[in-house]
Amino acid sequence: MRSPTARTAAPRRVTVVLLALTMAALALVALPAQARETGSVRAAAQELLWTAGNGITAYTSAPTTAVAGETTIVFENSAATGNTTGMPHTLTFDTSDPDYNNDVSVNILANPNDAQGGRHEVSVTLTPGTYRYFCAIPGHGTMTGTFTVTEGGGGEDTTAPEVTASVEGEQDEAGAYLGSATVSLSATDEGTGVAGIEYAVDGGDATAYESPVVLDEPGEHTVAFSATDNAGNVSEEQSVTVEVVEPSGGDTTAPEVTASVEGEQNADGAYVTMATVSLSATDEGSGVADVEYAVNGGDFAPYTEPVMVHAVGEHTLTYRATDNAGNSSEADSVTFDVVADDPGEPQHDCPESDDRPLVVVGDRVTQVPNRADAHGCTVNERIEDERGWSSHALFVTHVREVTTALFQEAVIDGEGRRAIRNAAERSDVGQPGNREGYERIFTGTAQSLDRWGHVGGGAFEVNGDGSMTSSTTAEGMGLLWFPEVRYEDFSLRLKFRDDSTGSGSANSGVFIRFPRVHNHPLESRPEWVAIEYGHEIQILDGAAGDQYKTGSVYGFDLVTRAQAMPVPRGVWSDLEIRVVDQNVRVYRDGLLINEFENTPGQLFSPPRSDDPGTDGRQNASGYIGLQTHGTSDTVSFRDIRVRTL
Repeated sequence: MRSPTARTAAPRRVTVVLLALTMAALALVALPAQARETGSVRAAAQELLWTAGNGITAYTSAPTTAVAGETTIVFENSAATGNTTGMPHTLTFDTSDPDYNNDVSVNILANPNDAQGGRHEVSVTLTPGTYRYFCAIPGHGTMTGTFTVTEGGGGEDTTAPEVTASVEGEQDEAGAYLGSATVSLSATDEGTGVAGIEYAVDGGDATAYESPVVLDEPGEHTVAFSATDNAGNVSEEQSVTVEVVEPSGGDTTAPEVTASVEGEQNADGAYVTMATVSLSATDEGSGVADVEYAVNGGDFAPYTEPVMVHAVGEHTLTYRATDNAGNSSEADSVTFDVVADDPGEPQHDCPESDDRPLVVVGDRVTQVPNRADAHGCTVNERIEDERGWSSHALFVTHVREVTTALFQEAVIDGEGRRAIRNAAERSDVGQPGNREGYERIFTGTAQSLDRWGHVGGGAFEVNGDGSMTSSTTAEGMGLLWFPEVRYEDFSLRLKFRDDSTGSGSANSGVFIRFPRVHNHPLESRPEWVAIEYGHEIQILDGAAGDQYKTGSVYGFDLVTRAQAMPVPRGVWSDLEIRVVDQNVRVYRDGLLINEFENTPGQLFSPPRSDDPGTDGRQNASGYIGLQTHGTSDTVSFRDIRVRTL
């Protein structure tokens, strides 16, 4: 790095972009809410900013320190912060680990296409100590970190922050940067904490530092910078000078991407019960930006982890990759067959059915992959947290024995064993009031379907793989409901799959807490009893069509497509609906995607003349059901079970 040189530079183009996603490069961006004046910061409410982009290994930027008191938490996952794929991320505060502060609950899901453009704010009050945060989306488990909160206003702080700069980029033999140089700034303050960092390029106006600065105009550039703490102390201005030269040649070669399929195979090469497809991409030029895949002609989705395909039949998974120079590979594909357990061979005798991507113990989500053992049973299935346990201690002992065996079988490693045991100890499984297991109200047989009732149009048919699929007729919409139990507080678990054949995605739903459909004022159209006197948890993944996507409480609480975490057509998703009093929580593949509080007199939005609204006193209990919607809205369900809470 050469010494700073005073000079007058012509205006140059400067672009602020994202730094390579490594936890070591996370920068503090705690900014004051009021503007800077005459080089100092006036007393103001504290603002902490997290940003995210295309990566799943770290936030693009995050604070490391803060001051106790009222604070605005800002989470931005947008095109401006480098998200070019529409990938969702969450900013979630840990509220259960006793090693960290648990007094602030933050759970923000953001993506560039949501109503706020990916930028969300929430007001909290921080207390002294350390907070842990993470991204709760499966596969993004390495996006985690901590920040320390110190006492504010307690004594005189007369020491300015320390601020440093680092420069990254490809260099030639003379030390010049080829194509671009990325300047990252970071600051520390042991007193009141850093309030913000400012920088200026080539003598221009000072700008609040939010993310690394990319200099991509050929020539010599000087970046001047300073930091301010929450007591108003400003560090002396420093600078760094770099030279950028034209690269010797551009990257015009697309990435190379390959696919591998794993799983138990029969003598014909078909995969028994499940096939797992892993994708890998390399790029020797600018590097791989993203990998996408589509199943059976569905929409492309970002590839973040191996894709598990359970449906019986022939499947084609199409994939492609794009590098950082914008070169995209030609779409390639792999085709394979999935079959049920071979006749005459031993069946997989797994204690439960749970193939969610991550290990979940009760309501505790770990970051441990939910792998299958040599017999085809997943970690979640062997943990058996859905069965009834007479005591919490008995369940914890069982989990310790199971994880010991899984470790010896090399299904999990030592870190995974510790994480699962810790989750079991902190779970409520087997605790008083949580000792009942799940009752399977649809097991995949015609006899179990006979326990249900159907009103209105359409029907459900049992398939050979233990699922049932909706079909519709000219009679229109219909309702499949379970008349044996009127549930109060409960957890409903099931798996669903979009099996539609049209251009759009299937539209269906799960109804909760509606009254008995017979001998009702709506007897002439009983399928509408659930709609008008209960709540529908929507199932609809497609980008087009109704604005209410999977996980929405239809007409009352909107979930966007990104929040719903859609999966390609033909892939099973796990759905849990947990209802306690008037609170409804919806989990998809173990991740909380919606929480709704029912209030007395709350009306459908927009209001409908034929909808009576809801009232907390009326919805204290009710029945559950599934919807058949339209002629092309074919949805399959399996493994339906309920536990009273």
